[in-house]
Formats: sequence, C-alpha cells, structure tokens
Amino acid sequence: MSDLEVRPATSSDIDTVLRFWREAAEGTSVSDDRAGVAALLGRDPEALILAERGGRLVGTVIAGFDGWRCSLYRLAVHPELRRQGIASALLAAAEERFAALGGRRGDAMVLEENERAHHAWAAAGYHREDHWRRWVKPLRG
Repeated sequence: MSDLEVRPATSSDIDTVLRFWREAAEGTSVSDDRAGVAALLGRDPEALILAERGGRLVGTVIAGFDGWRCSLYRLAVHPELRRQGIASALLAAAEERFAALGGRRGDAMVLEENERAHHAWAAAGYHREDHWRRWVKPLRG
C-alpha cells in the first residue's frame, strides 16, 4: 500500500467525500450533508480520515473520540478497490489516533444487513456485542 496516502480531511474535501459516500458507502446518515461534515470537521478536525491513491479518494473512516468512547463510522472503500488493504490502512490510522488520544476500545457502527461489512470488521479484529442495542431519537424535525 505504499501508493496509498492516508490523511485527515479538510473543509475543501467535503463535497468530494459526500459524492464518494453516495457511491461507496452503505446506507445514509442524517449527517450526510455539507453542514453535517463541516460540523464534524469543526468539532474534531482529525476525525474524518481519507485514503487516496494518485490523488483520487478511495476510502474513508470517521474516527471520533469524545474523551470517553472511540467511535468508528463511515468505513467505506470504493467498490472496485475492495480487498486491497485500504480499509485495513484506514482502521490502522484510526486506531493509532485513538491510542494517541488515550482511547481504550473502538466501537463501530455497522449496518445489520451489510454482511460484507461484518466479515471485514471481523477480519480486522472487531466482534459483535449482541447485548447492546442502539437507541436513537431524532433531534430535528
């Protein structure tokens, strides 16, 4: 993966990231818009990690740390480039970030129906915790 550049996103990457997620990510989030990504970068400028090859965006992960939990979201790799170590490089960068910040465990949000993602997360050393359930409440209309 020597030709892979892994770096934090900047505000100039927002539109590219949003287009990439429409093509490469499974599902959508209420924050999948310019304001949502800008708020993330404003709050935690190094949380959105990008993988690029030859200047082209090929993968993303959000590695958010609130001082208590290390949360992983939006691990996405371009469909034509999967199984080439891009997700592994992104997760390694996220885990290094968490360790540097004092994090103790990474928690990943993974869609129930995304079997391919389940295998990828398991291969990276993550496991499902069935005794937890996500509870949500929309904060806006």
